[in-house]
Amino acid sequence: MFGYLRPAQGELKVRELERFKACYCGLCRTLGKKYGQTARFVLSYELVFLSMLLWGEDDPVAIRSGRCMASPCRKKRYCAPNKAMGDCAGYNVVLSWWKLRDTIEDAGVFRALPYRMLALLLRRAYRKASRDHPYFDTAVRKHLGQLAGVEAGAEATLDSSADKFALILRSVAETAAQEPEQRPLGELLYHLGRWIYILDACDDYADDVSAKRYNPVALRFPPENGALPADGKDRVATTLAHSNNLVCSAFELLPENVWSQIVRNTIYLGMPDVCARVMSGTWPPKGSSQI
Repeated sequence: MFGYLRPAQGELKVRELERFKACYCGLCRTLGKKYGQTARFVLSYELVFLSMLLWGEDDPVAIRSGRCMASPCRKKRYCAPNKAMGDCAGYNVVLSWWKLRDTIEDAGVFRALPYRMLALLLRRAYRKASRDHPYFDTAVRKHLGQLAGVEAGAEATLDSSADKFALILRSVAETAAQEPEQRPLGELLYHLGRWIYILDACDDYADDVSAKRYNPVALRFPPENGALPADGKDRVATTLAHSNNLVCSAFELLPENVWSQIVRNTIYLGMPDVCARVMSGTWPPKGSSQI
């Protein structure tokens, strides 16, 4: 879906990296089992991260092995499904569906054709996921509608646009956690959503400017020779670092679970690294489609 939220793999221990890969494969399998094989194609790093974040404090990690369509000849290790993975599989489908709808509306007739085809294949999975998570589906639809209204308005700003997207992720906390964890989890997800939205706008900056599409960063910092000016780049990097710091602060208020070290690696090391790569124009890294 976005692909920005991933750990700094070079800083993980071998055992941690293997467990992260197992979590990734486990969520992929859960998507296929609950929502059909097409749903596996919309698997995102963001929802793998969320499944680790929402993992129960006392839930163990049960590792199994088996073959799949991505690895028919060699068995791969994967985490056995649990509530966190089941919920995140549903969130993944709902978010992917509405992102597809948004892309279709923004794209031209011919450019939208592959997205229309994927949406058609994903429709059945979305309908099931929306029934499984009606509150989240309603929240996504509501806040994306508000976002579209902000983007179309004359008073649109970078902060107002990012706020509407951030509210989508924060809505997860309202059903996935109880007090006292609900508030710090909500703050973490809010600032994570804000970080993802602004970073994605930076990543798409040149393409959006060239195609004359709406881009909140370009609206705030008009291009120079088709690129984000240096002053704008520094100021956006500062606001991204601020959101990253608030994510880290909120995380430290949450209880530890079996994935805490990998989550901590992702927010303290992975997020700054990805941000630096996007801002320098070296994103995505080679082989980024594989873990």
